[in-house]
Amino acid sequence: MSQPGFDELLEDLRAKLVLPADKPEENHENTLRALWLTAAGEKVSAVASMASVLPALDDDQRERLTGLLAKRVQGKPLAHLTERANFMGFEFVVGPAALIPRQETELLGTTALRLLDATSHGGAALCLDVGTGCGNLAIALALKCPSARLWASDISEAAIDLARQNVRRYDLQDKLPLLVGDLFAPLAGREGGGFDLIVCNPPYISPQRVPQMGPEIADHEPTAAFDGGFGGMAVLRRLVTEAPQHLAPGGWLAFEVGVGQGELVIKQLQAGSTYREVIGICDTDGIVRVVTAKI
Repeated sequence: MSQPGFDELLEDLRAKLVLPADKPEENHENTLRALWLTAAGEKVSAVASMASVLPALDDDQRERLTGLLAKRVQGKPLAHLTERANFMGFEFVVGPAALIPRQETELLGTTALRLLDATSHGGAALCLDVGTGCGNLAIALALKCPSARLWASDISEAAIDLARQNVRRYDLQDKLPLLVGDLFAPLAGREGGGFDLIVCNPPYISPQRVPQMGPEIADHEPTAAFDGGFGGMAVLRRLVTEAPQHLAPGGWLAFEVGVGQGELVIKQLQAGSTYREVIGICDTDGIVRVVTAKI
């Protein structure tokens, strides 16, 4: 049984809120539940809200809920209102400093887990997450594959601050070093062998398209997390060019690509001599969204 007023608020939200296409896990009911819980002092994502019992709200909390609902209808992302997002079954602290984790990136996560298993050879595979944002991918890999050794980096100090909060949340302070710098620059002077796996969810949208992504994205999430440079491919090209210097022999690079980019990227990598095994991983719609390449 729902709390008094819930059904009326849900009907009103359905009439006013257009759901974001880039976050299919959000619906009107779990949006309202997440904001209800947040107003009550329990910050949860839309996904996690379904497992919580809704508490009764006092007058101050109901006023807070009204304000949160108004901001959501006006276009502020749900994850920025609750300060939480769910990725691969884990809750993460999020904010405007980093990309909100997307469900589509879980394909990269599951692919990375398979590669970690294949490269471990009974030992501890070494993995680097480039452009970690709030740290969701690196932390999920560390939690799901405890034998692996994870590193993570991002060009944004503010994003790394969010990642630090999530590292502390999961007590990984001594297991997941966080570095600040552009792509592989933070590794300069690092001693030791190469990485068995490098993962990356790079920006892959062309600069011209970023403002057209809709105000909920363009006005609230960091442009650097989307803008991939000329044709949306500049960062991707740097990634595949520089990664081999930091991979161990037989190591893998795995990265997300935008819709329509996968086949082109695969052909370009296959045409070169650096990578000897290039594979495209398709989503449920049959579209290549992750590319893996072995040196």
